[in-house]
Amino acid sequence: PALGTEDAWLSAEGPVSIVELALEQKRVHYPLVEHQFVLCTVLYVIMRFALKSVKPLSLFDSKGKNAFFKDLTSIQLLPSGDMDPNISSMRQQFLAKVVSAVVQSLCSSQKTKGASEEELFPLEKEKDWPTLVVDLAQHLQICEDTVRRLYVCELYNYGMDHLGEE
Repeated sequence: PALGTEDAWLSAEGPVSIVELALEQKRVHYPLVEHQFVLCTVLYVIMRFALKSVKPLSLFDSKGKNAFFKDLTSIQLLPSGDMDPNISSMRQQFLAKVVSAVVQSLCSSQKTKGASEEELFPLEKEKDWPTLVVDLAQHLQICEDTVRRLYVCELYNYGMDHLGEE
């Protein structure tokens, strides 16, 4: 992009402006950033719900693991649509654990009957965990409908029929 500057600024001395420094930076490879974001989301979910015996890197194939340690400006080979059935199974198990933990957290924090989901997460009112898990499923190439069905089944399982019907 062209930077228009006034004549008075042309004679200014000092360090290079932050805008010029930003324009000189290499552009990042967005799919690689998105891949890193998926890992960060997985790690956050593991931390938030204290999931035990989950190995986050086991959810990714060898190309995906190698991509985590590369510069974000480099163009890397990322996992393709073809996925190892073992990795797919591990991802489904992970998402099932997350859905169960979300519903269990909903159930344990529910203090009054008829409370909405926003009221059930007092410190994280802006977080919509079921939607986040469905988005994570999409990034992990797992069918979103499977996660939604599991969420509804868990809601009914914990006696939260009013939320399950919604």
